[in-house]
Amino acid sequence: MIGDIITIINDYWLLLLIGQYPNGPLGGLANTLILSALSIALAFPVSILFALARLSKWPLLRWPVTVLVYVTRGVPLLMLILWSYFLVPLLTGADVPSFVTMLTTLVIYQGAFLSEVVRAGIVALGEGQMDAARALGHSYLSAMRFIILPQALYNMIPSMISTFVATIKDTTLGYVINVPDLTFAASQVNNQLLTQPFQVFLILAVVYYAICWSLTYLANAVERRISRRRAGPANDPASPSLAQAKIVSEQL
Repeated sequence: MIGDIITIINDYWLLLLIGQYPNGPLGGLANTLILSALSIALAFPVSILFALARLSKWPLLRWPVTVLVYVTRGVPLLMLILWSYFLVPLLTGADVPSFVTMLTTLVIYQGAFLSEVVRAGIVALGEGQMDAARALGHSYLSAMRFIILPQALYNMIPSMISTFVATIKDTTLGYVINVPDLTFAASQVNNQLLTQPFQVFLILAVVYYAICWSLTYLANAVERRISRRRAGPANDPASPSLAQAKIVSEQL
């Protein structure tokens, strides 16, 4: 079986890597990573807007976004993909590419999930931060931009990386609407070989595992670093503040 796997990789590595490009659309692993990166990059500002809307004191702004977030989080992603794929052309009359459909769906879906992460980060800071910022003359938006959000987003970096990992796995569902991603390329390889589906999809599983494990390791490393910085200089024997405190205590 190992020999079969090596042969498949040797014969089809280019198809798995970039799909049919340059003789066709870009696909394979490259398309998976591009789709994941674009979706999380676009979902990030959307999530901030959703989070701020959910924390708003205006019911006309808060309740529609709350309903949207709960519905999006409560419906399977596959259903959202199918709704987008069939409903958008029906409403617009335009032929929307499957890549755009998948990207739009992932942006809304991940934006809803990330908004809860951002909202939790803001709430965790407490109201004292906002009160202090307003006391210094900041408006609500200015306080959010320069004081609240930088702290909340910094604390939420590990959760955001974990969401990126989930996004990479979610891209596999694009296969149902013919998005030329890594899963689609693996299916093309399997259709050509016909007799080695286990080997083909084992390669697919190993590739996804390697990517997701690497990002999970990165998230854990970032989380440990943030925890050390949160501990501050009080736990650092070499810190100047601690040394000064020792000198003062000795003098007393």
